Amino acid sequence: MSPEIVIAMRSRSKLTIKTFPALLLACLCWLPSFSSQVDEIVPGDNLVIDGIPKIPLSLAQEVGRYSEFRRARFLDWHPLRKEMLINTRLGNTYQLHHVKFPGGARRQLTFYDENVFFARYQPAQARYFVFSMDVGGNEQYQNYRYDLDTGAATLLTDGKSRNGLGIWSRSGKQMAYTSTRRNGKRRGPFCY
Repeated sequence: MSPEIVIAMRSRSKLTIKTFPALLLACLCWLPSFSSQVDEIVPGDNLVIDGIPKIPLSLAQEVGRYSEFRRARFLDWHPLRKEMLINTRLGNTYQLHHVKFPGGARRQLTFYDENVFFARYQPAQARYFVFSMDVGGNEQYQNYRYDLDTGAATLLTDGKSRNGLGIWSRSGKQMAYTSTRRNGKRRGPFCY
């Protein structure tokens, strides 16, 4: 131990600036014992690895910047203003975002554990939009109404069948969509 550390410990005074380099050196000497344990990717116990070379952690970190990316996908124009709906994956799922003006920042609207892929504004007054989401990747998409004033989402479909998002009537009073609601297999037309 360096004399400055011993003096600081004996006098129980605050650490001095002279002490910092000694502590830093001690930490740097101590860290390699930990880093040598995690300098490669260790596969889980559920995998059988035979004849595959060990993957250095540095390589995984270097390649990591190419394995994750973000994209914004256009979904619909607001019918009355220069605004749009997009979906973007920021965490583990795609969620809906609102862009208020060209070049503007996106504002996240949905915060579900499931992906939200499709959405369409109600064309007449655009106080709400309809979006589609499945549960657990089962592809049994359900349609929901999202109220822009309250942020509340209301289930529009039966919660069991597979539904397409559909298209709005010109008046915006109805949406035609397809669903397997009749027999669970074949799609048929429906309105709400």
